[in-house]
Amino acid sequence: MIKWLLTLGIVVLALMWWFGKGRGGGAARDGRPAGKPRPKQAQPMVACAHCGLHLPAADAIEGEGGRSFCSAEHRRLGPTS
Repeated sequence: MIKWLLTLGIVVLALMWWFGKGRGGGAARDGRPAGKPRPKQAQPMVACAHCGLHLPAADAIEGEGGRSFCSAEHRRLGPTS
């Protein structure tokens, strides 16, 4: 009798764990890790004048003429036409 109760308890715990991990376990539903906060607002994006890569304006490197670049190497190479 105790053996069956112990087995039933383990099965119930396993089912609770299995169905509970989808609700609040590892990652948030939008793909973020569970502890990472959501950004408060959208960031302005700019395109690299050399390769066209879009990146946040805060991370861009400013070049001459107000152009934005993704790296110092692309700033050195200059814009592509």
